[in-house]
Amino acid sequence: MRGAIWLIGGTHESRWIADLILCQGFPCWVSVTTPAASGLYAAHPLLTCHVERLTPNRARELIQQHAIQAIVDASHPFAVDISALAIEISQELALPYLRFERRDLPQATGIYTDLTTLLQSNLLVGERVLLTLGVKHLAAFAPLQHQATLFARILPTVTALEAALAAGFDRQRLIAIFPPVSQELERALWQQWQITTVVTKASGTASEQIKQTLARELGVKLITLRRPPMVYPRQTSDRAGIEAFLQELATSKQSDRSPPPDY
Repeated sequence: MRGAIWLIGGTHESRWIADLILCQGFPCWVSVTTPAASGLYAAHPLLTCHVERLTPNRARELIQQHAIQAIVDASHPFAVDISALAIEISQELALPYLRFERRDLPQATGIYTDLTTLLQSNLLVGERVLLTLGVKHLAAFAPLQHQATLFARILPTVTALEAALAAGFDRQRLIAIFPPVSQELERALWQQWQITTVVTKASGTASEQIKQTLARELGVKLITLRRPPMVYPRQTSDRAGIEAFLQELATSKQSDRSPPPDY
């Protein structure tokens, strides 16, 4: 039996990447950080979905336990911690590694910056701001609660709600919903809350395109956080790159099973 592939998942692309891995006959061990993300993957006898925010020691333990032979990293473009860990472990254990990085959208509407620069600026002062950054970054905006009217969109989980409240967000300024959010709902939300500024991430998804369209339509200031700088040893942005990587693994495995030459 082939060794398993560790798929770092949680994104919508990771769903079809898992299907590709399974179609090639590889066991697929998918790691995600939330129970909701595990719902992306259909049941399959060769697929195991593991929910945990992995520490370095835990990741090494599970790699050995599941006989991992390669890593496909399809995590979110901003989830650089798990990517850095996976790269470190792949080099340490000589495991083939491939990063699937969705294409970045061309810079269009609004301001492009990083989180530190944004927080040090006056761009949000006096504004009615909608944050669509995920709960991880909300605490950084706590000092601005008395300088701007802050709203946030979060996942409908207890953990996300508790983090938002701890960061000083009023319950009436939170909307808990699973993505994706349609253009119609996005527009209605901005208008209902009289939003003047939206802060989002350069995620490369249809959601980012929707925000660009609505910002132009409604005259809303759009601030997009650039992706964190990250150097991947090998990466692709398309299906063909995944297929080529899997073919290399299959070929390598076959050659390992070949009998030695008879001299």
